[in-house]
Amino acid sequence: MPETASRTSGTVNSCACDQVSFPSDLRLKLATPSALSRSTHSRIGVGLAGGFYPAPHRYELYLSESCPLSLRIAITLDLLGLKESVATTLLTHPAGTPEAFASLRRAYEATEHHYEGPLTAPALCDRWSGRIVSNDTPDILRDLAGLLSGHSAGRPSTLRPPTLAAEIDALRDLLDRDVTPSARPAELSAALELLDCQLGSRPYVLGESLTAADVDAWVALTRLDPAGALCSYPRLQDYVRRLGDHPAFRAATR
Repeated sequence: MPETASRTSGTVNSCACDQVSFPSDLRLKLATPSALSRSTHSRIGVGLAGGFYPAPHRYELYLSESCPLSLRIAITLDLLGLKESVATTLLTHPAGTPEAFASLRRAYEATEHHYEGPLTAPALCDRWSGRIVSNDTPDILRDLAGLLSGHSAGRPSTLRPPTLAAEIDALRDLLDRDVTPSARPAELSAALELLDCQLGSRPYVLGESLTAADVDAWVALTRLDPAGALCSYPRLQDYVRRLGDHPAFRAATR
């Protein structure tokens, strides 16, 4: 990925909420979390007095290879053509160098004085100030599809068209709740039936064009056992294979 730093760090766990937590030091223990560790919700282009306006090469994303949310963001970056203008740092294992981990810790500390809580990824960082802009993945995805990709109300993104924004968000909530390896069988089956029905007369889950909903759906479906949960849904299996052949999806999973 262009302008991608191959720095590495260590993860503590990958929890059901799909967000990865990192310790605040290298001793692999969680410190007492502060409000910042739970969520930071600044936005690009919202409240410009805060300084977070769009500019090429200004922002950096910290992603974890074990995190489905990070996979969603990596695919979205490629689909939007942002790999050249938004840097990414992949957080993996402490056996390599600790530079990525130390860099993420500095960003949290720059955002909150004397910060001692656990670190979370995905996280969007402002390289000019060194501060965390947001560690809320839905907000990050909206900002990537919006001003960071050069789209606005007058020039909407095809990945997140305004007419489908509510449906994209509703489907994301459904996927995060019911299409997971730990979902109850009845809820999982109902959600898969809905997706299968959506694909009965269209190539993508919300119509004729690929949208952010397909990124969410593909990542959720690939977490399931294809020989188990998807065995009764050949249409969903074909959908997973078809999107997996797309360059943006294939590159993000390497």
